[in-house]
Amino acid sequence: MSEAPSETSAIRRHQVKRAIFALCLVLLAAALSALGTWQVERRAWKRDLIARVDQRVHAPPVPAPARADREKVNATDDEYRRVTAAGMLAHDKETLVYASTALGPGYWVMVPLTLADGTSILVNRGFVPTDRRDPATRREGQPSGPVAITGLMRMTEPKGSLLQSNDVAADRWYSRDVAAITQKRGISAPAPYFIDADATANPGGLPVGGLTVIAFPNNHLLYAITWYGLAAMVLALLVFILRGERGSRVRPRP
Repeated sequence: MSEAPSETSAIRRHQVKRAIFALCLVLLAAALSALGTWQVERRAWKRDLIARVDQRVHAPPVPAPARADREKVNATDDEYRRVTAAGMLAHDKETLVYASTALGPGYWVMVPLTLADGTSILVNRGFVPTDRRDPATRREGQPSGPVAITGLMRMTEPKGSLLQSNDVAADRWYSRDVAAITQKRGISAPAPYFIDADATANPGGLPVGGLTVIAFPNNHLLYAITWYGLAAMVLALLVFILRGERGSRVRPRP
């Protein structure tokens, strides 16, 4: 006896739903695999970045980009490059930026370095603890003559940290925002980057330079394995469903 029309329609609806669900699983597995592949590509990029930065950090210092070349400065090609610059430190335009370091909480001491051509480079001279934030407590570390600074080129950190925004009006700083700091201090012709001074000791011991943290988390392989593993689980579910569907088709009806 042939199946009733209503039963046939129900079977077809069931098959359509199974087909749509199977298609969704295929698309989900493809998306998860794509994410895994993206993480593999990101891992290759991160390894290349780490190698390039390591090479820059340990290379001999070169002169900081001249005024005409500053517009070409970018993070990809220049961040963490060792550079030197000579000039006069404008201690009267010092800016303190909140910092949390291996030495504890305190401040980065940001001071403009005025070059012979009249332009300036903001220099992170190093760290001072909270109880030494007042420049009067560390006058030995404020040379009045020409100085030569060696350190790492760093890119500006606009607006603030992840947790707090810079309060320009109140002169409270949580990131080294070159544009905002130089405008606030009335610094003319500033470079678009700043320099993290190296560990060369300052008179009196403060500020403490050479505390730049260079760390690039590289967990992309773990992420890739996770995404590929999820894709494999989805495909296993699809196979299970398809086998169950095939089994139901070949099972003899009573």
